Amino acid sequence: MFARSAFRASTATSAVARRGFHSTGVRMASPYHYPEGPRSNIPFNPMTKYFYVRYWGYMATGFGLPFAIAS
Repeated sequence: MFARSAFRASTATSAVARRGFHSTGVRMASPYHYPEGPRSNIPFNPMTKYFYVRYWGYMATGFGLPFAIAS
């Protein structure tokens, strides 16, 4: 029983060591790889001049609309 688990542990580490990361460059060069980093994965641009006015207007409308409809 212990020999079998020891064999599994040794083969698992050798499989990880053998991996090599040879396909990382190819994957990064794919046209389907989007840019990474802050503010690159959101569908709006928070760096515009009036972003905060539009953001808080949207939030106030979304919060206040159900109360306005209910009254």
